[in-house]
Order: sequence, then structure tokens, then C-alpha cells
Amino acid sequence: MPSAIAKILIVDDNPKYLADVLPTFGYEVQVAYDGLQALQVLTNKDHDIDLVILDVMMPNMDGFETLKVIRNKEHLETLPIIMLTAVDTEQKQIFGLKFGADDYIVKPFSLPNLLARIEAILRRAKIREKELANKTKSVNIHVNSEDPIVPLTQREKEILSCVAQGDNNATISEKLFVREVTVKTHLNKIFKKLNVTNRTQAVLVAMQMNILQ
Repeated sequence: MPSAIAKILIVDDNPKYLADVLPTFGYEVQVAYDGLQALQVLTNKDHDIDLVILDVMMPNMDGFETLKVIRNKEHLETLPIIMLTAVDTEQKQIFGLKFGADDYIVKPFSLPNLLARIEAILRRAKIREKELANKTKSVNIHVNSEDPIVPLTQREKEILSCVAQGDNNATISEKLFVREVTVKTHLNKIFKKLNVTNRTQAVLVAMQMNILQ
């Protein structure tokens, strides 16, 4: 039996139509009847869901609340989500897209339209995964165990932690109450100690060496 094109989580208190029809087009389907059940599935970091079809109107936790919770979880930030709603208002659509939905479909919808959107979103997701994999590969740093790392001072660890959070030198200066030139000096020392040449490499090496917790 051929493998499924993708696994779709349908989050809807009335999922029968989609649960019946999507498998006929090669998709594997899992069903959650409200937002709480969906989160139980998705909070498992080993979940194999490729795309979520999320209804807005549901008991216990509606689609918008579910969407916000999903997008606040780091391992779910890029999970493709299509929202379904019976309410055709621009404000609702903007609200859904603002909180991280990848697409928005109004009921009743045509099946070809839904299938086309699913295919487009999955295609974009695969492209994004490849780009991320290539980016990670290009900056991957292998620590040579024969070259001992000089321990960082507590201040250097604090600065590197800020760098890992995406802070620039000016922001780090304000956070740690030091001059910006002092931040630059510390960063140069960090680069030398970790045998790297830039901020990204420094963070990667620090994570590999468990310097940053």
C-alpha cells in the first residue's frame, strides 16, 4: 500500500465530510473534535502531523484560541494551518491570518479549491524545510575535541545568551548596563575562546558545548 501524501489533522466538531473525502485523495487523516484534543496531539513533539485544518466554531476551545496556543509553542511555529469558518467577514479573516494561519477558507467551500490550497501550502512547507536544512548545514560547526575551549566568564555567558535571543549590541548594552564598546570587546573574546568568527557560529558552538542552557 503506497504511503500517504501527508498526514492532516482535522480539528472540527463535525469532521465527517473531510475525514471521509481526504483519504480518497491520498491523505492520511487524524481527527480532533475541539481545540483541547488538537493540542493533546500537537504538544507531543514526536507528532507526525503535516498540516492542520482548523475550524473556528468549536466547543471548549474555539479555533482562534487554539491557533494562538499552537503558534506560541516553538516546535509548532511553522506547522501549516488552514482555518475554516462559516463567517465570511474580512475582519475575521484578518484576525486568523494575523495570529498565524497560513490560509483561510469560508464554508461552504468547493472541494477542488480546498485540495488546491492544501497542495500549495504543503509545497511551500517542503520548500521552507529545504531552505532551513540548507541554512543549518551551511552554518553547522563541528567542535574539535582536541582543541579545548577556554571557559567563558559569567559576563561573557550573559552576553552570549543575549546574542542567542537575537539581541544586537545596543540592546545588550542596555540590558546589562554596560557600554556598547564593552559588549564588542567581550564578543571578540568570546569568538577567540570558541574558535569562531561570527555570532551565529558562537551560539551554535555554545549550544553544542552546553554552555548555553
